[in-house]
Amino acid sequence: MPRTNGTSHRNKSNNKNKVRYAVVGLGYISQAALLPAFRHAQTNSDLAALVSSDPAKLKKIARTYGVKKTYSYEEYADCLKSGEIDAVYIGLPNHMHRAYAESAAQAGVHILCEKPMALDEADCEAMIEAAEKADVRLMIAYRLHLEAGNLHAIDAIHSGKIGDPRIFSSVFSQQVKPGNSRLKKDVGGGAVYDMGIYCINAARYLYKAEPTEVFAWNLNSGDQRFEEVPEMTSALMRFPEDRVAYFTSSFGAADRSVYEVVGTKGSLRMEPAYDMTGDFKTQITIGDRTTKKVFKSRDQFAAELVYFSDCVINNKEPEPSGREGLADVRIIEAMLKSATTNRPVSTEPVQIRHRPDAKMDIERPPLAKPAELVKAAAPGG
Repeated sequence: MPRTNGTSHRNKSNNKNKVRYAVVGLGYISQAALLPAFRHAQTNSDLAALVSSDPAKLKKIARTYGVKKTYSYEEYADCLKSGEIDAVYIGLPNHMHRAYAESAAQAGVHILCEKPMALDEADCEAMIEAAEKADVRLMIAYRLHLEAGNLHAIDAIHSGKIGDPRIFSSVFSQQVKPGNSRLKKDVGGGAVYDMGIYCINAARYLYKAEPTEVFAWNLNSGDQRFEEVPEMTSALMRFPEDRVAYFTSSFGAADRSVYEVVGTKGSLRMEPAYDMTGDFKTQITIGDRTTKKVFKSRDQFAAELVYFSDCVINNKEPEPSGREGLADVRIIEAMLKSATTNRPVSTEPVQIRHRPDAKMDIERPPLAKPAELVKAAAPGG
């Protein structure tokens, strides 16, 4: 992929109060969620350019969203040095994140990158180093760090409402259609990278801590879909103060999105827990009393854009930063090693300076219905 060593042009936007984005990669998430989100993020975010390998897709989506500048992947360097964008949203397959992020950093362009940040620790660290060297903002797209239900759960647990939190458990599953890229090993597919990362991240922000040891199993039913990647990964994480977290992420089970934290006095349950649309529902049970709360559906991707643009405009370090992305990838690598060796694996905690809290709550109307998807489909159909 072309690289550029162009000088930084960040903060040279035509409007210093708006960040101009190039959306790189026009797959399902970009079309179904990110592109429509600009409508609810227009206070400080503009959609300025599109980057894709498919000319027909570029032409149709550009017309739909009124985007004048389009580029192929081979023209990515031209996009970066055009002076017409301030930031990129990287919605590419996982194995492509590092190269496109490093090129953006070298050009002085800020980076909002989908999770997982990369496929291994070395790539994550290279992305962090490139951003720091260029003095550009790097944020990993953990949309739930800005979602009211999960922020409420964090506050409820750390207020002592359920006592000392001791056990985290979670299931995140769906049936993935044959042929979907998530089932391909060479692009970084697999349930633990795609879905398990949400469970890992939730355990970390709910405990506000990093695991010190993991044990994991990769499991297959024999279904032909899973010739390259496991059908599911189940894992156990040991946290400081002898707290535990365990989860199962699966590409071969019915839709489920739930976590529960059990404390010494009660429990907190969130279901759904990780969805990108719809209401979030919490249930706190203490003794024989249960309190339920509904957090209405919001545009999580618009909140993400608004937050990151504010960080760019005001020169603030975002949370979640690259180190947040590194922490999850380091844990996933340890889990994959454990699944291969059938042994527990110690993990070196990443030092996290900031974690999500109630101050990060950004409310935007529910995600607008996207235009007709162009050569893209949801994992389940």
